[in-house]
Amino acid sequence: MSSNFSDLGVPAAAVSSLAARGILKPFPIQSMAIPPALAGRDVCGRAPTGSGKTIAFGIPLAERVQRARPARPRALVLAPTRELAAQITEELGILVGPYKRSVAAFYGGVGFGLQLKALRRGVDIAVACPGRLSDLVRRGNLALGDVEMVVIDEADRMADMGFLPDVKRILDQVRPDRQTLLFSATLDGDVDVLIRHYQNDPVRCEVTADADEIDRTTHQFLTTRREDRVTMTAHLVASHGSTVVFCRTKHGADRLAGQLQRAGVAAVPIHGGRSQPQRDRALKSFADGRAQALVATDVAARGIHVDNVGCVVHFDVAGDQKDYLHRSGRTGRAGAEGFVVTLVTDADRAKVRQLQKDLRLPVGSPVGVAAGGGPVPARGSSVPARGSSVPARGSSVPARGRPTNPSRSPGRQPRPPRPGGPRGRGGPGGRVTR
Repeated sequence: MSSNFSDLGVPAAAVSSLAARGILKPFPIQSMAIPPALAGRDVCGRAPTGSGKTIAFGIPLAERVQRARPARPRALVLAPTRELAAQITEELGILVGPYKRSVAAFYGGVGFGLQLKALRRGVDIAVACPGRLSDLVRRGNLALGDVEMVVIDEADRMADMGFLPDVKRILDQVRPDRQTLLFSATLDGDVDVLIRHYQNDPVRCEVTADADEIDRTTHQFLTTRREDRVTMTAHLVASHGSTVVFCRTKHGADRLAGQLQRAGVAAVPIHGGRSQPQRDRALKSFADGRAQALVATDVAARGIHVDNVGCVVHFDVAGDQKDYLHRSGRTGRAGAEGFVVTLVTDADRAKVRQLQKDLRLPVGSPVGVAAGGGPVPARGSSVPARGSSVPARGSSVPARGRPTNPSRSPGRQPRPPRPGGPRGRGGPGGRVTR
């Protein structure tokens, strides 16, 4: 892998801009994807959230995109959630600064006014959620015929959320000779359909686990009565600080946030039923440390990118392996310790056993805690299982995909997580298939 961005062919202006932010050494996905993307090749990259993908596609976008006419963007970035679209827009705004290119975000939950004003001025790179983009096209506010570069980010999540029909309709309207860059945590199933039908001989870049990394994420499955879950969650937030709590429904997230507030925990909800200003305020409050707990639904999971999250609590058990990984990936980022707790009621036992099996975690009955809901052990503590052959509460179960190096030298980006699920496999760094 290249040790600096200049070796990848990144222009001096972009290298200087990155260096000014302390970003000196590329991550594996950047080393693999940037050279072919700069050369105009299609790229499909397998890498998890937090692995540096935005820079991997942002530098080629900044270097290659041309100026746009009003309402006719020249490049398009598709993202599954509003929060992710906003964060990509912020990062791209910095990357394209030396090139004097414009970037704007287009997503629902807000009025059309500011977005239409931006289109009338001309937007070189449009970052959009598929639903709002489709609305703008149907209204005649935006045309896709000039789009010469397309990025599909978090393609697997796009498929999970049912956006692929919109994505395909969008791709059918852009230039047939466009360059297409696709990034996803997985490249199979519906994502493979996009690759086969909408990419032209793509360079395949896959980030794999670094064998010498030691996982620092602890997974716990704690048995509790349903009525004690709020108390346990409050204990966990008090123990670990910044905590993301996942609920199954929007109503459940709102209710739990209120219950935690009454228990003395500064908690804010975030989900698809909240307006975009409400979601922005909640995320900012959590990122700033004014809120200790962010109570979210799965729809919001991919859009939460906050450093130094101490703990993830599955208040409602994750629906499947993908949801578990997406949720749990909010902690243990950038080489920090991660702590993931699933609260398990009697009704959840069979589902949790299957989830543990799918994730290749030790399978067995979750370890019990006191019926009164506390106290919950602090991070890294170990409590022996009571009369059970399953892992002890507090035992550390490696989560494939989590970074492990706690020290970061100056000028380094945070270490990215490894793809996949617990107990990763694969050779160091990754591979490029041309």
